[in-house]
Amino acid sequence: MSQVFDKTGKVIPVTLIEAGPCVVTQVKTADKDKYTAVQLGFGKRRKVSKPLAGHLKDLGEFRYLREFQVPEKTELKRGDKVTADIFSAGDEVTLSGFSKGKGFQGVVKRHNFSGGPASHGHRHVLRSAGSIGGAYPQHVRKGLKMAGRMGNEQVTIKKTPLVSVDSKKNVIAVKGPVPGPKDSLIMIQGK
Repeated sequence: MSQVFDKTGKVIPVTLIEAGPCVVTQVKTADKDKYTAVQLGFGKRRKVSKPLAGHLKDLGEFRYLREFQVPEKTELKRGDKVTADIFSAGDEVTLSGFSKGKGFQGVVKRHNFSGGPASHGHRHVLRSAGSIGGAYPQHVRKGLKMAGRMGNEQVTIKKTPLVSVDSKKNVIAVKGPVPGPKDSLIMIQGK
């Protein structure tokens, strides 16, 4: 993350995102595929399998392939490049990515449980979950909040304003934070 100053001198927290260049690797049509979409390739891959090499013939070796639904009449063709030029400052975009993985966590960190008392005869129960149900059902009910893996879930942030767009470097500045660690993949969708 970084920060920029607006015309009045107010600080705006921003996240800088490399937005391309992405290459159109496949165009899906309503006649053939029953929906219209565009598949984009981004990044560089070291090794490519033979089926993927045939799919990406004469385009490059891309690390990421993602599909975006588009209106029926799209002007994009296979091999076209999509850069940060499609955005402009002030646009509102939708950002999707995977949040930071935090590993296996207990109920206090994962679900904000308060834990048990720390004194007066309570030993080893400070951060435990406590009772998980009565005697009747004789099994653990589905959806019960327990310890487990935390994070690494898809997060979508809607209506995020773009502060600036650098078309030469293909970098956009988005107001506020974005999901995921550094160098992770973020899908950016405009209106």
